[in-house]
Amino acid sequence: MEETIKISGLSKSYAGRKVIENLCISVAAGEVYGLLGANGAGKSTTIECILGTRKADSGTVRILGLNPEKNRKQLFEQVGVQFQESNYPDKIKVRELCEETACLYRQPSDYGELLQKFGLADKKDALVSELSGGQKQKLFIVLALIPNPKVVFLDELTTGLDTKARRGVWKSLQELKEQGLTIFLSSHFMDEVEILCDRIGILKDGGFVFEGAVQEAVAISPYEKLEDAYLWFTKEEESGDE
Repeated sequence: MEETIKISGLSKSYAGRKVIENLCISVAAGEVYGLLGANGAGKSTTIECILGTRKADSGTVRILGLNPEKNRKQLFEQVGVQFQESNYPDKIKVRELCEETACLYRQPSDYGELLQKFGLADKKDALVSELSGGQKQKLFIVLALIPNPKVVFLDELTTGLDTKARRGVWKSLQELKEQGLTIFLSSHFMDEVEILCDRIGILKDGGFVFEGAVQEAVAISPYEKLEDAYLWFTKEEESGDE
């Protein structure tokens, strides 16, 4: 099967403290891969090092066969990214931000259709600063999809969304997956992971304590639910989640 993302030996330290060490990840075309772990486990650092927005200490990364540091422009024509924290000017409208983003790409998706798909069509003339936290989160996903990417990276994609909105986002992403989009996401919501992900990697202390299919994680653990299995793998059963 065609590999869209290939990572080997990825490591990153801050002030002598290893945040991630020797990570190896392979994601096939059209697959949804979930990176799991408690706050501070290294999920965001891993995504930043994969994308080349943070320099790794060692390791190789290829996305669509390209090096994110050397082939940056060529790669980001084909990759969408949604970060947890995104800062935009206060006085910019949703429509203006979408137009500005679309201008950066040769063959962008129709942002009007994306706003409709994610329930934001009636907000296109609103200021970004006036949106609720959940609406902003959905807008950041729309912006990540405007490039019409082959691969999209989503960092904690449904934080701040209510149950109905989360399910709407999942449905839209499942449709995009069926169209062949490769999705790499980080999450701490196990219901989201069970619905969306084909395979997962669970991070603890900078390395994987499990990598494989969701069903496999449950089968290896003494539990029947992914949430319980996840806490078992990360040894957080007694101490509670962070």
